[in-house]
Amino acid sequence: MRADHHFEGKVAIVTGAASGIGRALAGALARRGATVVLADLDEAGAKEAADSLRAGPPGRVSGVALDVTDAAAFAELVDRVTTDHIHLDLLFNNAGIGMGGDMTELTLAHWDRVIDVNLRGVVHGVTAAYPVMVGQGSGHIVNTASLAGLIPSPYLVPYAATKHAVVGLSVSLRAEAAARGVRVSALCPGIIRTPIWDKLNGEDLAVPSLDRQKESFDKLLRRSYPPERLAADTLAGVVRNKPVICAPAHARLAWGLWRAAPRLMVDQAGKAFRRTVGQT
Repeated sequence: MRADHHFEGKVAIVTGAASGIGRALAGALARRGATVVLADLDEAGAKEAADSLRAGPPGRVSGVALDVTDAAAFAELVDRVTTDHIHLDLLFNNAGIGMGGDMTELTLAHWDRVIDVNLRGVVHGVTAAYPVMVGQGSGHIVNTASLAGLIPSPYLVPYAATKHAVVGLSVSLRAEAAARGVRVSALCPGIIRTPIWDKLNGEDLAVPSLDRQKESFDKLLRRSYPPERLAADTLAGVVRNKPVICAPAHARLAWGLWRAAPRLMVDQAGKAFRRTVGQT
């Protein structure tokens, strides 16, 4: 079966779909003939994204409101989709936020926010969709982690911690789910051109260290990978049933170096951090 045909007639939920990676994934799925539910905390953004897809490629799409930190709301969405479409083939647990800064400036409020969205949000999606897929004897859950979930990432410690947890959840559930016909993958992108970097920590949890590094982040983003290309890489990984989908090439290189020489990578990450904060 050609990769483009793999998704024809499939029913998918994509969270965090109003922008960035989620919106690109939804578009790529729709172009391949899937029925796609775009879910986002930003209901207007999700509906606008869905409307733009209706006007373009084939595939049924809809936009809905979803706060992934609300387990009951996530379960209700999965129940509604499976009632309307009889089955749920794909869940892209993609919603997430950035969180970082010098650890001396981070509080429990920063940790609570990122754990609620990036980790509990994924757990809520898995606990809602996985039993449905087990009952069907098929399905694929793709949990968006990050390259920061595979390698040391100073200055992004809370974010990296949640993304490492998502990788661990995904590969462990994958081993358990295989016997029940369900596939699970962790998506680990490198630096992608998305709004997540513009909204690091949110206005209410801003930290001075990140404000001082805005220019550095902007430079990285100018060289970053477009989400549309990542979406194509991701769906190719889904077709191949890869346990960890790591893209683009710079991310795979960094991951490979970490596995080959972890001590060297930690040392280099520490040096990069010291340069960033102006320490020798």
